Amino acid sequence: MKPAPFYDDVCVAPAGTQTRWLKAADGVRLRMSVMAGGAKGTILWFPGRTEYIEKYASATGDMLERGYSSVVIDWRGQGLSDRLLDNPRIGHVAAFSDYQKDVAALLDAVQASDLPRPLFLIAHSMGGAIGLRALIDGLPVKAVGFSAPMWGIQINGALHNLAAPISELSVKSGLGKRFVPGGKSLSYHAGLGFGNNKLTTDRAVFEAVQTQVATHPELSIRGPSLTWLAESLHENREVEGMDCPDIPAITFVGSNERIVDTASITERMRRWPGGCLQKMDAAEHEILMERPQIRNAAFDAIAALFDAQRRN
Repeated sequence: MKPAPFYDDVCVAPAGTQTRWLKAADGVRLRMSVMAGGAKGTILWFPGRTEYIEKYASATGDMLERGYSSVVIDWRGQGLSDRLLDNPRIGHVAAFSDYQKDVAALLDAVQASDLPRPLFLIAHSMGGAIGLRALIDGLPVKAVGFSAPMWGIQINGALHNLAAPISELSVKSGLGKRFVPGGKSLSYHAGLGFGNNKLTTDRAVFEAVQTQVATHPELSIRGPSLTWLAESLHENREVEGMDCPDIPAITFVGSNERIVDTASITERMRRWPGGCLQKMDAAEHEILMERPQIRNAAFDAIAALFDAQRRN
């Protein structure tokens, strides 16, 4: 695998971090990063929509301190992986199932490496939707930690029941590559002040990500396409009735969650055999990038679950 860029001028990554290009089965070029050095096992990190490897440098360092190596991916259409439209700022995917091609490419690279076993999964937001499908399809991990998984999307008001049919009709009408109505003209962090954000109550974290996307705007995307919305809603509906994987899981959601649907998370975790749902008081969407007391509590709980499963 050929080396890929990594912007260490805007993040503090574990020593020895290596970033490489991957190719998915359909030829899409993907970026992955390996943060090695933890002997207990290797974590696959599935980021959320709009996210990129540099944003997870601190989090992978936190888990390295707890004994775990990490591998992070830029999903197709975001970060430095191939963008899928002429307008690279639109968050787009042709089919939600295409993300599983990215999972397969990442897993192939990990299985061909000498990274420590066993494998684990940490998945945030959209990564939680991708991760749930991958687990149902047999992703070979011992346990999983979910952060505000996107098993449903908060859509308020009259659009709640209209979002799916409107987005599907737009795709059929040839408008699927356009921004969703109200799609941001700026990236999320660049377009909002700290006081208006729905992501974190930690100002330092918020401003650090603002600096990342201001310094390297090529990392960022803006609003999603109508196709992305239609595909995401369809994926949520399709997976909703499927059984939970028989894999130990812990899920975190903030008490002030305003992006993903908390009812879908609560119901899924109620059905998950041995699953644990923890609501984090006064937290927003990005639990693993929240104030230190919140994110450290989450990392400690995830590490405790992973440690227990290593011995099973």
